[in-house]
Amino acid sequence: MLGLNYKLEELEKNDMPIYAGIVGAGQMGRGMVGQMLSMKGMRPSVVVDVKIENAINAFLRAGLSLGKDFAEASTVEEADRLLEQGVFVVTTNNELATKCESIDCAIDATGVPEVGAKVAIDAINNQKHIVMLNVETDVCIGHILYKLASNAGVVYTGSAGDEPGAVLEIYDFAKALGFDVRVVGKGKNNAIDYDCTPDSVAAEAGRKNMSPKMLCSFKDGTKTMVEMTAMANATGFLPDIMGAHGASGQVKDLPKLLSLKSEGGILNSYQVIEYINGVAPGVFVIISTTQPDILHELNYLSMGEGPNFVLYRPYHLCSLETPLSAAKAVIDNIPTIVPRMGLVAETGTVAKIDLNPGDTLDGIGGFTLRGTFISAAEAKEKNVLPLGLVNKKTRMLRPVKKGELVTYGDVELDESSLMVQLRKLQDALFVGA
Repeated sequence: MLGLNYKLEELEKNDMPIYAGIVGAGQMGRGMVGQMLSMKGMRPSVVVDVKIENAINAFLRAGLSLGKDFAEASTVEEADRLLEQGVFVVTTNNELATKCESIDCAIDATGVPEVGAKVAIDAINNQKHIVMLNVETDVCIGHILYKLASNAGVVYTGSAGDEPGAVLEIYDFAKALGFDVRVVGKGKNNAIDYDCTPDSVAAEAGRKNMSPKMLCSFKDGTKTMVEMTAMANATGFLPDIMGAHGASGQVKDLPKLLSLKSEGGILNSYQVIEYINGVAPGVFVIISTTQPDILHELNYLSMGEGPNFVLYRPYHLCSLETPLSAAKAVIDNIPTIVPRMGLVAETGTVAKIDLNPGDTLDGIGGFTLRGTFISAAEAKEKNVLPLGLVNKKTRMLRPVKKGELVTYGDVELDESSLMVQLRKLQDALFVGA
């Protein structure tokens, strides 16, 4: 079978490129637009953002000209006419990324659960493949989206380049070779600050040209918890403890560090997901074998003495790799990563401050809540609220102290939310499936 690069070259040669609709032109979306324009066989045909200037700047920064190479549209009909003329489209209407006739694949890069749910459902209903660079949506309702897409004959997938997709490549490689995969993990490049807020990180976010909410979600640990949840739902591995251990170490330390306590490590059990401070931005798996000749060869290849060995990828290119997931979906009908194991783990909700009845909540990367990595079984037993269900209309009914888990009974959810409705349907039909 030809590699993806050859297949994309063939599409370019035959003037049959993949047309993608990208929702979200922030830091991740802008990089994706530039990368896609550098590739053969792909086109960022529609770029959507709530701020039209973000979508415009994504093309301008990539060297295209407004009016000549791309133009603004507000309706599907107007966008279809522009695309037929070979003109790319910018818009604030995310339906253009999923409903235009020529679009092959929609990509959500917003990181906003409610938007991700809408984009995914619209794509599936319109027979478009859907790539979710929005793990926040996936870990909450990904299983039902995966089932709906499969039933519709399209691909639902997480993204290459995001840490769950990057580590699954190593996991699949190791499993295919017959290794005993003991730990799946990722690095973290900043110490967790549970108390950080968008205001406290605003200056740093400005220097890095990032959204303060996005940076806050990294620093308060929520993003790491979300990513580990996606890894769990793809592999069936669990948190060793709620929130994971989050130890510190270098790559060379991982085989010993991530062994059982009885073996001198930190773990209570194997087949778990972990994060390590000090090995970012990479991802890793810990493998083992009982075969003497394999052990000898791994030692000969300078992989260590065993019984545990680390396979480590020292980079993940985030949204720059996302076009490859779109290409795999369209060309080969293959996802990069999906929650094929069902709901194995949750990103549960933890109070970031003392919360009182009547308080409204602000979700991921905000002032009031953060996420934690918890097994689905424990979350169900404790009635823990999935973080992805929270939006600005979510209201507290009961007091919850800082650092405590927030439960379904503690809040009044926004019943008009698509996330809430899809999660109810997922719980009724698919949990444990």
